[in-house]
Amino acid sequence: MAQDQESNSNDSEQMTDAPDSGETNVDDRNVSQILNQDEIDSLLNNGESADEQAGVRALLNTTTVSYERLPMLEIVFDRLVRLMSTTLRNFTQFNIEITLEGIDTMRFGDYLDSVAQPSMMAVFKAEEWDNFGLITIDSSLIYTIVDVLLGGRRGTAAMRLDGRPYTVIERNLIVKMIHLVLSDLSAAFDPLSPVTFRFDRLETNPKFAMISRPSNAAVLAKFRIDMEDRGGRIELLLPYAMLEPVRELLLQGFMGEKFGRDSIWENHLAEALWVSEINLLAVLDRHMTSLKQVLQWKVGTKLLLNAHPDSDVEMVCGDIPMFYGHMGRKGDHIAVQIEDKIKRQKD
Repeated sequence: MAQDQESNSNDSEQMTDAPDSGETNVDDRNVSQILNQDEIDSLLNNGESADEQAGVRALLNTTTVSYERLPMLEIVFDRLVRLMSTTLRNFTQFNIEITLEGIDTMRFGDYLDSVAQPSMMAVFKAEEWDNFGLITIDSSLIYTIVDVLLGGRRGTAAMRLDGRPYTVIERNLIVKMIHLVLSDLSAAFDPLSPVTFRFDRLETNPKFAMISRPSNAAVLAKFRIDMEDRGGRIELLLPYAMLEPVRELLLQGFMGEKFGRDSIWENHLAEALWVSEINLLAVLDRHMTSLKQVLQWKVGTKLLLNAHPDSDVEMVCGDIPMFYGHMGRKGDHIAVQIEDKIKRQKD
């Protein structure tokens, strides 16, 4: 009897333990569904590498239009490099090499946050497009240009004095260079669409160079300017709102491309239309009658027309009235002498 009681007690303990084990399994599954901090950072792209677009940030940036969808823009920047090389060589009397480091698409607010200080930011306006762009010149190029224009010796690095604002002379010299760059930028866009870029103001604080909403997309082109062993970088920022008036032209694969049109086919179609044959009907009169009367017509039924020998005859091509004239005879044929065109109302 004692053994039976012990076995019953053991069975009851096992039965009471079973629900507890089931509850712990449910809790384990709930815990496994909770994301840890590393997984959250990976999802929100808050890791160490901010340059990589992943997670939610990549999803938000999918609305940004890539510059690769504007093929003509790269050709414009390539023309700008050639024009600036000649202009800045004449301006500085130095052997200057300009290279296009790259073209990128980014948010305007992200670009302002990435501008290294100290630097100069020139705001310019596209007169015909009624919008603004931005040119950023880094401190290395500023001191190099100032040193060269003020008679600095060749082969020596430009002296850089940090911790002080730019002087009036330095600002004026850089403004002259910016005017030349804007003139070359206008010339680079001329084959595509004539536009005038006018210098507006020069800023040293990015907060005062706000020309667009921080979330708006823009095209950023980086140019490297080398003058022997020194130089710097010029960055050209063009908001997409600024390029919207010429967006269809920038979508061209090559200069002068016509979307959906072929001049050879157009000429061939025009030549074929001139020799096409059409059927013209001469309408003497129009008579309205009921279907009942038409069904009563028989062979020999006469239809009276309200027309006389001097009445106008209407010439119709399909359902479209074309000309009107007078009926006559030429030889053995009945002829119509066209008097004038029939003016049609445009839909």
